[in-house]
Amino acid sequence: MSSDPFVQFKAAQREAWSAFAPLEIFTTMPAARLVRFAGIAKGDRVLDVGCGTGVVSITAARIGAVVQGLDLTPALLDRARKSAAIAEVEIAFVEGDAEALPYPNDAFDVVVSQFGHMFAPRPEVALGEMLRVLRPGGRIAFATWPPELHMGAMFSIIARYLPAPAGPTPPAPPPLWGDPHVVRERFGSAVTDLVFDRDMMISPSLSPKHSRAMLEPTFGPLTKLVAMLESDQPRLARLRAELEKQLEVIFADNHLKQGYLLSRATKK
Repeated sequence: MSSDPFVQFKAAQREAWSAFAPLEIFTTMPAARLVRFAGIAKGDRVLDVGCGTGVVSITAARIGAVVQGLDLTPALLDRARKSAAIAEVEIAFVEGDAEALPYPNDAFDVVVSQFGHMFAPRPEVALGEMLRVLRPGGRIAFATWPPELHMGAMFSIIARYLPAPAGPTPPAPPPLWGDPHVVRERFGSAVTDLVFDRDMMISPSLSPKHSRAMLEPTFGPLTKLVAMLESDQPRLARLRAELEKQLEVIFADNHLKQGYLLSRATKK
C-alpha cells in the first residue's frame, strides 16, 4: 500500500486534467516567455515539471536544449509527443508525479514549470524534488497564478462550491505559488538570486459566456465541479453566473487579459 496520503487526490487530478489540450493555445506564448526568463540555452539539460501538452518543452527543445518533460496525465503526454513529432524535436516525455521525480540528483541545468507544479498538494515535497534534481548553480523558474488576480479569484469561486477536503491535511491552494512572499519563504536558504517578474496571458474570446463554456470541459478543477453539480441545477446556475461575472472583470475587445507571476532562482 502506498504511503502517499494523496493517492486518491492525484488520481482525480490525473482524470480531471485529461481534457486540457484545447487550452494549450493560450499557454503557448507564455511558454516562450518562461523559456526566455529561465535563460535556457542550447545544450542545457532541462526538466519541464507538469509539462502538460509540452508547450514549454518543445519551445526549449527548438532552441537546442536537451529536454525531458513529466506530467501526471497520460492524455496530455500523448498530445505532447505528437506536437514534438510535428516540431521535429526529440523530448523524453514520461508519466510521473512532481512529488516523486524519477531522476537522479543534480541531473538538470534548468528546471521549469508553467502552471504545473503549483497543483502538487504538498509544496514542500514538490519543491524539494525539483531542487534535488537540479545541479548546484542551476536555475529553477516557473510561472504561476497570483491569488489576488483573476485565476486566484476563479480558484476561490470553485473552492466555495466544493465539499470540504477529506483528511487532516488538505492540499495546499495552488494560487499561493503566485505570492512572492510565499515563494520566498518556501525557497528559504536553498537558493540565491531569487527574482520575480510579471506578464500577461492574452486569450481571444467572443464573450465571458464563451470563455466559461470553453473552460467547463477543459479546466480540470472546474470540469470536476460541474460534473458534481449536474444534479443540482440551481446551484450550477449560480456557479456559472459567478464565473461569468469574474470573467467580465478581465474581458475587453474580444479577449481576456490574465496576469501571472514569474519566479526564478539559482540553487546553492
